[in-house]
Amino acid sequence: MSTARDDAEWDKQARGETEIQRLDRNWADLLQELRVVQTGVQLLTGFLLTLPFQARFAILDTTMQVVYLVTVVASVAATVLLVAPVATHRLLFRRHQLADLVASAHRYAFAGMILLGVALTGVTVLIFDTVAGMGASIVAGICFALLFTGVWLVGPLIQRRREPDSSV
Repeated sequence: MSTARDDAEWDKQARGETEIQRLDRNWADLLQELRVVQTGVQLLTGFLLTLPFQARFAILDTTMQVVYLVTVVASVAATVLLVAPVATHRLLFRRHQLADLVASAHRYAFAGMILLGVALTGVTVLIFDTVAGMGASIVAGICFALLFTGVWLVGPLIQRRREPDSSV
């Protein structure tokens, strides 16, 4: 298993990057990833915040109201965490703390993605419960929780354990 030091050495040899160039590239990559996800999580959060003002919201039973509230909390928290790297950058701008910025932004983004998966699963449960009933919502919730866990977590962790192709 490679370490951060191994990765930095590989970047230096294969890419000819200095540590600062590597951090700049890592920061740019992270910002591009956040651009992809921020709009979606912000739209999801906005949608969720309007639901209580809809006429059909009153038909939610206590269980689904709890699911709704957990989903809102997860979505708002995901929004906060996925925007946090930008706020952190503003506060650390020109402070020569790029390594800390990249490390903390990585943690914020990872936690934000986990919470986004929770929020999307919650939305799925709410929609399936409203349209098809409790049984369908449970099945859909389990299926989507497994999908997010598999695609966003387990798959990448398995791939991470493989030996990298040294030619690339």
